[in-house]
Amino acid sequence: MSVQVTPSPSIGADGRGRRLESWKEIAAYLGRDVTTVRRWEKREGLPVHRLHHSKLGSVYAYTAELDAWVRGRNLPAAQENGNNAPSPNPSALPTRPVISTSRSRWTFVLPLALVGALAGGGYFISHRGPALTERDTLVLADFSNTTGDTVFDGTLRQGLEMQLEQSPFLSLISESRVQQTLRLMGKPAGTRLTPDTARDLCQRAGSKAYIESSIANLGNNYVIGLKAVNCATGDSLAQEQVQALGKGKVLDGLSQAAGRLRKKLGESLSSVQKFDTPIEQATTPSFEALRAYSLGSKNWNENGEIQAIPFFRQAIELDPNFAMAYAYLGLVYSSLGEDSKSVENLSKAFQLRDRVTESEKFLISAQYYLAVTGEVEKGIQVRELWAQTYPRDERAHLSLGAVYGTLGQYEKAVAETRKCLALDPDETICGSNLMQFYALLNRLDEARATYQEAIRRNPDYEYLHVNLYGLAFLQRDTAEMERQAKWAAGKAGVEDVLLSLQSDTEAFSGRLRSAREFSNRAVESARRNDRKEAAAAWQMNDALREAEFGNSTRAAEQTTSALTTASTRDVPILAALALARAGDSTRAERMADGLQKTFPSDTFSNGYWLPTIRASIEITRSDPSKAIELLRAAAPYEQGMVPPNPEFGVLLYPTYVRGQAYLLLHQGADAAGEFRKFLDHRTLVANNPLFVLAHLGLARGYAVQGDTAKAKAAYQDFLTLWKDADPDIPVLKQAKAEYAKLQ
Repeated sequence: MSVQVTPSPSIGADGRGRRLESWKEIAAYLGRDVTTVRRWEKREGLPVHRLHHSKLGSVYAYTAELDAWVRGRNLPAAQENGNNAPSPNPSALPTRPVISTSRSRWTFVLPLALVGALAGGGYFISHRGPALTERDTLVLADFSNTTGDTVFDGTLRQGLEMQLEQSPFLSLISESRVQQTLRLMGKPAGTRLTPDTARDLCQRAGSKAYIESSIANLGNNYVIGLKAVNCATGDSLAQEQVQALGKGKVLDGLSQAAGRLRKKLGESLSSVQKFDTPIEQATTPSFEALRAYSLGSKNWNENGEIQAIPFFRQAIELDPNFAMAYAYLGLVYSSLGEDSKSVENLSKAFQLRDRVTESEKFLISAQYYLAVTGEVEKGIQVRELWAQTYPRDERAHLSLGAVYGTLGQYEKAVAETRKCLALDPDETICGSNLMQFYALLNRLDEARATYQEAIRRNPDYEYLHVNLYGLAFLQRDTAEMERQAKWAAGKAGVEDVLLSLQSDTEAFSGRLRSAREFSNRAVESARRNDRKEAAAAWQMNDALREAEFGNSTRAAEQTTSALTTASTRDVPILAALALARAGDSTRAERMADGLQKTFPSDTFSNGYWLPTIRASIEITRSDPSKAIELLRAAAPYEQGMVPPNPEFGVLLYPTYVRGQAYLLLHQGADAAGEFRKFLDHRTLVANNPLFVLAHLGLARGYAVQGDTAKAKAAYQDFLTLWKDADPDIPVLKQAKAEYAKLQ
């Protein structure tokens, strides 16, 4: 955007012109009656000042400011509303500014002094009626910065984006969609969105308008301009301009301009007033911190989570009260499986949540209640209110769909995630989640189609490849599984995930030595990339497997090693379960008591994990009836993707332990019913080895009932699945001995 500054003929030595001391003088200077001029001040923003600590009628104005204000209006030369007033002095009315409607530039004459000194600036605007509807979307172009100060580069766009996103009425297309559309335009990621590029992108994305923005010097002050342009016609829809009296008032001025632009674009005054947190409050008063935050967001979108971490850390170092920097750092760590760091940063963001916009407050609270306190019901309430308040915010529907998935409400999860994709087809996380929800519902063709569309839009999104590996396993597509494993090789943050999934696949077939090797490689890969908690999770995945296969000593060793690597909440949960399943009831109970005391409000810890842990302890103590009673609390959650979960699918651990308890009670039919759930929900458990062991449990259930034919068939199914298994696995030896007795 090009900005030209033309001085007014009435500007004096101080740059503000002659001072007019009353309504009468102001009216005379403008050639109107007092009533008309007062109305202009109230309704149109005529730059009139009031004396502090004086009566309301004590006003004054500067001729240069009045000239600039008039310059922005096409005022009639004579009567206004029937008032017989003399025509204005021609020398006091400069020619009307020229506004270009070309695709790439807009120029106009700028005033040299504007009102609003208390807020750090004033405004200059040409009023139009509502320009957008609630169905339209916007593209945000990059700022044109002619100040020579690089601190504004990217920073002001980030601030403007956060200011506009708090509007429930406006909808900016997401950064993921911007990058995808740039790729379709043949432009590299990170291409600067000049007005020309923004207009082309706007048309390709099916948006209604794009917003140009600029900042220019005006002596020691700064002039900020915003303009919404119809991307189809190039016509101006609305524009705003403010002058900030010094660098320290730039963000405040940008907030004012954004709020007024929102109203011009059709948002109701009540909405603007309700959702109008100033940029400095919503972000930071530090330009350097905001710039670091902006670079963090940019790197996250273009290069992945790991590359974003240093910038978010820097933003926090520059401003320790930067709430959204803590929030995004927490989200990055959560995505990388570093839960203690995620909890630390999300907790800090939650403490500072009054320093963000309403929409970001929803985001922080939603993550806090699920990831920090574990209060799932509160998390759902926040997400549902978020989606109601901001129905066009794809993040709200993505988040709500994800929490429905943890509860096993997959149809609801699909519905919300599809809303996310409808709002932003390029939001790859939505596509990845939807793909997994379809797979869990055994809608494998829809899962594959969702993958193909998502990978076309973002071929490098890691978890699409992770989820495709799981889907390929369900579809018995070993070639695809190998392709995804090769794709992940050497890629930080995803290589270890695929290696652990490969370990599950090997264990699924009973190839335990190979499974151990893959687990060890997963742990080492995570450690190389400073992902200690992920490394501990892969160790615990191995430990649980060893416990179920009958290798109690190795299970205990892996558990101890994992706790040494990381001892945050998620690792002790899995550790307590592994110890309980391995028969170490004393250590398991001690850890369970500690978890209950430390996390008294955690829904999944108290409703899913602790009942499973304590039930396993009771089985070790030969009290299966008590175990079954304890597991009643887990029933609402056991088919959900309950965190922590180191698997691709659903663990179904309460179901498996309940089946074991029924076997000890010699209630064969009830035991078989529990193990049958694994076979009936094949796609839920994917390559989880418990699916194979459930065949053995089913065989034992039939044997307890005295149904030898069904027992033999179930044993044969188990032994077929493990036809290539390592022969020294304890549970396999037991199964073969039991099967031999039936012959």
